[in-house]
Amino acid sequence: MKKPLVVLAYSGGLDTSIILKWLQEERNADVICFTADIGQGEEVEPARAKALALNAKEVIIENLQEIFVKEFVFPMFRANALYEGEYLLGTSIARPLIAQRLVEIAKEKGADAISHGATGKGNDQIRFELSAYSLHPDIAIIAPWREWNLSSRTALLEYAKRHAIPISQTNNKPPYSMDANLLHISYEGGILEDAWQKPEESMWRRTTSLNQCPTNADEITIQFENGDPVAINGKIMSPANLLTELNRIAGLHCIGRVDIVENRYIGLKSRGCYETPGGTVLFRARRALESIVLDREEMHLKDDLQSRYARLVYNGYWFSPERTMLQKLIDTCAQKVEGEVRLELFRGSVMINGRRSNSSLYQATLSSFEDDKGSFDQKDASGFITLQSIRLKTYSSRKKV
Repeated sequence: MKKPLVVLAYSGGLDTSIILKWLQEERNADVICFTADIGQGEEVEPARAKALALNAKEVIIENLQEIFVKEFVFPMFRANALYEGEYLLGTSIARPLIAQRLVEIAKEKGADAISHGATGKGNDQIRFELSAYSLHPDIAIIAPWREWNLSSRTALLEYAKRHAIPISQTNNKPPYSMDANLLHISYEGGILEDAWQKPEESMWRRTTSLNQCPTNADEITIQFENGDPVAINGKIMSPANLLTELNRIAGLHCIGRVDIVENRYIGLKSRGCYETPGGTVLFRARRALESIVLDREEMHLKDDLQSRYARLVYNGYWFSPERTMLQKLIDTCAQKVEGEVRLELFRGSVMINGRRSNSSLYQATLSSFEDDKGSFDQKDASGFITLQSIRLKTYSSRKKV
């Protein structure tokens, strides 16, 4: 009898290594391990050797960094998406790309199912599975964390020992659960589960401590074309290289640290710490450029939509019709976002020092405190205020009755 074939999203860590063995033992499955290199900052090749040592049928490792930034991060940034006002969605935006490749590989290999290592308490299970079902409605998905009885770290370690699965961890609980890609690093668990505890300085990996930042600021310019950043200090770069360089520069100045308690889609509150140095700079730069190239009502409409867009990404609806519809509106607006922004980076702060564009709507003569040479008659403001005050006067009079 032919064994079922499963494509597993594989990191090489403890959880997914145990899942690989579990699928073989409990489902009698052949397993193809897929590892996406999206800028984790760690060597991904050891995952291949480990998976093959655990009798994986095949190991597929792909460098998806350029696709990740160009087709997922940049479109999301065009929307100025911030979840609950602070989170730049670094983990959220990576999941649809991984799910997309899982489905594509499953189709190519004739697999019977895909599998992932997301837990039953988190958001990632939703993101992976909603994305997969959107791309392949009939796909079978195996989520071991919702099926097995390995409910603790101790149980995982015992299982690994029984099945000779090599592990680097000790019996001591690791300080944090981490997820990294080219956009950010996230930290959860450990002492962070106490919302009053301050994160240890040693936790942060992508940003320099404030006490060790350079004593001088770095001034940079970012150039945008057709809505996306294309150059730093005049040097044209690919999307992934540009974000990598911004991470380096901004990380030196301790930019992009966030400590929040967020509302998971599943209904739980969770504390997370995030490092998004390059993304934080890009977010500020885009807003600065939009302020001179977008009409007031365009900007305000985008502001109204950005939180809705962010929730869609956070909750796993990247491939939904509503996100696609919003993207088309946002991309139409983004075509006007072209020009340069000058920024100063220093000790955790991002200062905007200038912006310019050939498409600018800003006219100094209209807003100047000096003689505007008749281009704006200030007396006209009286009639404007009179008209705007009618409903307020009416409302106030009614209250006094």
